[in-house]
Amino acid sequence: MRQLDLALFGWMAAGYYPNSWLLPLMSALAVGGPWICVGLMGWAAWRRPSERIYMVAVLAASAVAAVLAHWLAAAINLPRPFVLGLSPAYIPHGARGSLPSAHASVMFTIALAFLLRPGLRGLGVAAAALAVATGWARIYVGIHFPIDIAAGLLLAAAVAGVFAAIYRLCRHYVAPIGARNDSPVRTLTSKADKPAC
Repeated sequence: MRQLDLALFGWMAAGYYPNSWLLPLMSALAVGGPWICVGLMGWAAWRRPSERIYMVAVLAASAVAAVLAHWLAAAINLPRPFVLGLSPAYIPHGARGSLPSAHASVMFTIALAFLLRPGLRGLGVAAAALAVATGWARIYVGIHFPIDIAAGLLLAAAVAGVFAAIYRLCRHYVAPIGARNDSPVRTLTSKADKPAC
């Protein structure tokens, strides 16, 4: 597995001989991709007011994914490519553990949560494409291995699965309680008020 990961990194990364036009593009995407994803969420919340509560829930799920990714990366402590001397780090980055990628975990969590929602599936496809492109960019600039991005996707799938289950439970059990509490209560004052069967 490690040999395959190193081989893929050698094929996907800039290494010590980057392409002169591709490096600035990939560097910008490696840094800006997550911000584009945040902008996509903001645009969706603005254009689809009925989905705003769902967006808040997705934001919470992506925060959980980020915390888990950072915790796992610190526990596993897999060195980054630039730490091993396989490539320069073409963007500034700390030397902490790289597996799983927190950026991939968060972006794929957002993409999968969007794909689970019928009204947001088009945006989910765009978010997934952006997550893949950003993942490749972060490999290209020497701060992640391909396995880090794949692990981020697996973590995102687990978080999105738990998120979907919790969301369904809340809709099934919590929403009806709220609906009952919001309905007007009418007291029966006489036999004439009793509904006919």
